[in-house]
Order: sequence, then structure tokens, then C-alpha cells
Amino acid sequence: MYVGTLSFDLLLGDVHSLKEKRSVVRPIVAELQRKYAVSAAEVDHTNLHRRAVIGLAMVSGDAGHLTDVLDRCERLVAGRPEVELLSVRRRFHGEDD
Repeated sequence: MYVGTLSFDLLLGDVHSLKEKRSVVRPIVAELQRKYAVSAAEVDHTNLHRRAVIGLAMVSGDAGHLTDVLDRCERLVAGRPEVELLSVRRRFHGEDD
């Protein structure tokens, strides 16, 4: 069994309220969940309107498949024009951990 996690630190564009922030972050989280069957949520900076951290996790029996899905998730978030991806933190846990 392999477990992979990603943490995206995001700077949001023209956002002036928490309500506007939700309208940017929720579609990203929903698309990650729908397209890649990962668990995803906003996990930090919940009270700041121009910053967000989205965390996601996935479990797989195949390390190659897990790496491929995490790469695709990272490309999806990096390609969103309404956010600036400040950093990505990736963790990978295998059977030897």
C-alpha cells in the first residue's frame, strides 16, 4: 500500500472577501475530487482572504499510478489562472515506512 499527499500553498488573485475566496477554492477542490478520485480540502489559512492551502491524499496499491495521479493534480492546480502556486509539498509513504 502506498499513500501520497500534496499540499498546495496558493496566493489568490483579485479576491476581497472570504466569500469570494470560497468561490475560487471550492471549484478547484471539487475538480480534484471529481477528476482524480482523491480526498481534498482547504486545510490552512481559512481566515485569510488571499491565501489558501489545499491538501489532498490518495491511497494506491501501485506506486507508479500514485505518482502519475499526484503529478496530474499538481499540473491541474498550477494551470489555474486565478491562483498563483507559491509552493507544493509532496509526501510519499510506501510499505517500508
